[in-house]
Amino acid sequence: MNIPENLYYSKDHEWVSMDADTATVGITAHAAEQLGDITFVELPEMDSTVGQGSELAVVESIKAASDIFAPVGGVVKEINSELDDAPEKINSDPYGEGWICKIHDVDDDDVNELMSAEEYAAFLNEDD
Repeated sequence: MNIPENLYYSKDHEWVSMDADTATVGITAHAAEQLGDITFVELPEMDSTVGQGSELAVVESIKAASDIFAPVGGVVKEINSELDDAPEKINSDPYGEGWICKIHDVDDDDVNELMSAEEYAAFLNEDD
């Protein structure tokens, strides 16, 4: 399974890429695979403030609707509006074009609570 080394991971299967105090957020390949073909994404509101662990977005697939939780807290400053017309990008490129949003003013403490790629891989193996 593809688990990029340069990202941070939550137990809810979201990933975070940090650039200064800005986090790019998406769902992991594992989550996308579990959901199946994604058909719709309800993106977060621009400029909304989210807390770590709060509902951030909703992803709907042929199997189910699933809440996406904020792996870090901050202010939503960018959303991936391409997902409105092409939600399947989350399935085909979860760590690239399938990103969901960018959150600014992220607290380092939130990031420190996330897992490394190695820890996430071990976490996935616990579920097997």
